[in-house]
Amino acid sequence: MIRGWSIFALIVVTVLSGACRRAGLQPGEGYVDVPGGRIWYRIVGSGKRTPLVSLHGGPGAPSYYLNPLAALADERPVIFYDQLGAGRAEKPTDVTLWRVERFVEELSRLRTALRLDQVHLLGHSWGTMLAVDYMLTKPVGVRSLILASPALSISRWIEDAATLKKTLPESIQAVIAKHESAGTFDSPEYQAAMTEYYKRYLCRRDPLPDDVNKTLAELGMSVYRTMWGPSEFTATGSLRTYERAEQLKALNLPVLFTAGRYDEATPSTTAYYQSLIPGAKLKIFENSAHLTMQDEPDAYVRAVRDFLREVESR
Repeated sequence: MIRGWSIFALIVVTVLSGACRRAGLQPGEGYVDVPGGRIWYRIVGSGKRTPLVSLHGGPGAPSYYLNPLAALADERPVIFYDQLGAGRAEKPTDVTLWRVERFVEELSRLRTALRLDQVHLLGHSWGTMLAVDYMLTKPVGVRSLILASPALSISRWIEDAATLKKTLPESIQAVIAKHESAGTFDSPEYQAAMTEYYKRYLCRRDPLPDDVNKTLAELGMSVYRTMWGPSEFTATGSLRTYERAEQLKALNLPVLFTAGRYDEATPSTTAYYQSLIPGAKLKIFENSAHLTMQDEPDAYVRAVRDFLREVESR
């Protein structure tokens, strides 16, 4: 009898403890100490379903452009955060901080600080690299993974970018080739050529939404250029050798891949990644480029909502 009551009491305490932790995840914003400085976070919603944590792209592109995902907050908390060096996070000058392993540790610190015992993860672009490398550390409590416009094999990304550049007018291709050969990436002519590429394959809305303009205005250039390079189609930084396609088979959880029909993370490459994970799903958005959640926000939120509900119904 005594032992039975002890077990019962333990169960009650455990349940109440979990409820208290969930109750503590209230809407608001703040900062978390991570290796190298402080990152900024925002919690939207306080529903009872498992929280969704979003991992922005770039690297160095703050989370403004992911704001359409806040529509999911009617069912669950949605957590946005700006990674170190981007947006509202601190911006240290030490470029040795811009390493994948440090960003993985940063995500772990965020979960610990916010007591996120159970989560869904949504990574976009560079955020898919971060999500996959985080999952390869075998964290506990991740219920599903959404890999949006993935960049998981940079050799394939560069091949796709070369194909997409050929769709530009020959005059623009010539400008890109000239300035990349000379290394004059800050040239107004090169920047204008980049813009033409981005109109087709980054975001197709015209004019650009405010969320996208804010993201571009507060892009952490130190992070972006150190880890990636001068433009979306040219990788010169540390991520240029990033290859994780072979490791995808190690993912043992529900996975949804998403991409736009006109995405620089091309539908064919995204489908290839999907084929490597048994049971993984794929959704292509027909009127979108890379920023699918901005090009088709309602359709994108609906697809994510349906996937999360399906996972939670199992």
